Amino acid sequence: MMEAVRVWLTSVVLVSVLLSAAQSLIPPGTVRKAAGFTGGLILLLVLLQPVLGADLDRLALDLSDYQTAVEERQAELADTQTEAMASIIAEQTEAYILNKAGELGAEVTVRVETRTGEDGVPVPWSAELAGARSEALASALETELGIPAERQVWHERNTED
Repeated sequence: MMEAVRVWLTSVVLVSVLLSAAQSLIPPGTVRKAAGFTGGLILLLVLLQPVLGADLDRLALDLSDYQTAVEERQAELADTQTEAMASIIAEQTEAYILNKAGELGAEVTVRVETRTGEDGVPVPWSAELAGARSEALASALETELGIPAERQVWHERNTED
């Protein structure tokens, strides 16, 4: 690459020197103007030689690797977004269950697991509760949140110390 640049610069300098010498030897007038115009075209051709002689087929860009990388990054971002949304939904669902338990007079701690639904949005899937089992709360989880009894795990804890 550097060799090609060196050869190109050398040819530009040599043509410029030759054209200057020829310009100074030609007497003023129309011939000098025609020679100046012709010399300018020759210098332009020498300057554009790398572009005119470029093998454009060799320069064909293979963008498939970049396209694949972009698609992979988009998938990573979508997964990250889904994970963040699942985390928020789990936290909000846990807060709702704790609030509902408080309304029903039950003391529980809760952990909610989410799964991605058919539409790609995370939904509450199961609930793990620690505390005295409350049928009213279990029923509310099933009817209001769509978490059936078989996906509710209750850990009874002894409240007497």
